[in-house]
Amino acid sequence: MGAEDGLFQLLFKGAEVLKPGPRMGAMWRGTLDLVFPPQAIDGGAALAGGLSAEAWSRIQFLDGPVCDGCGTPFEFEIGSRCAQCLAKPHAFDSARAACLYDEFSREPILKLKHADRADLAPLFARWLSRAARPLIEEADAIAPVPLHPSRLLSRRYNQAAEIARPLARLTGVGYLPDALVRRRATGTQGGKSGVGRKRNVAGAFEVPPRRAHRVAGKRILLIDDVMTTGATAEGCARALKAAGALRVDVAVVARVKEMSRLTI
Repeated sequence: MGAEDGLFQLLFKGAEVLKPGPRMGAMWRGTLDLVFPPQAIDGGAALAGGLSAEAWSRIQFLDGPVCDGCGTPFEFEIGSRCAQCLAKPHAFDSARAACLYDEFSREPILKLKHADRADLAPLFARWLSRAARPLIEEADAIAPVPLHPSRLLSRRYNQAAEIARPLARLTGVGYLPDALVRRRATGTQGGKSGVGRKRNVAGAFEVPPRRAHRVAGKRILLIDDVMTTGATAEGCARALKAAGALRVDVAVVARVKEMSRLTI
């Protein structure tokens, strides 16, 4: 069990005795659904994952050509990498996103991140299983972008880990919940420029020496919710490669189309 996944289970270990099994849990959820029919986060009847049909139709899934380096969508097939990636390659090797981060995808992502809607994570995992399939097929292990313990205590869970865990189960790829850690607390990335984001996370991530064997020689798929400038993914990729990772790819639920100051 990872440091982030297991923090509260360890704090409240005695409660595990009362935890229902999977079958009982499914029966309980089914009963609740009959009494209180699920509603979409935007109101009305929900389809799979808590989104209405209208909400589904507004999300811009990235099914067309994208840059192999950063995942930026292309209007036309113009090559494997965008001009920016060719001019200045990232520390990570490739990136994919399931959809664009805009006013339509923003709400469900923020619900997961800040409103205790961890039930949305398996939906996002399914999106990534499709969008990042080429990267998943080459990966030896899946790892979430970590939270600092102080942020984890206030948020109660790491949204990246909530997505990465079901993705690993769904695809059969190994899961590394705590091989990568955030060794210092960083301020929010929201509202910062690209340079500011890089400075904010500089040196923030590391693979503890006692865990380096878990990533050495491995192809790691790094999971996060949103990519804006790639600064966080860059910092994580550098730490993983410093520990001997053979390759680091990135898969996110959503990415902005261009440099943005969106608050996420």
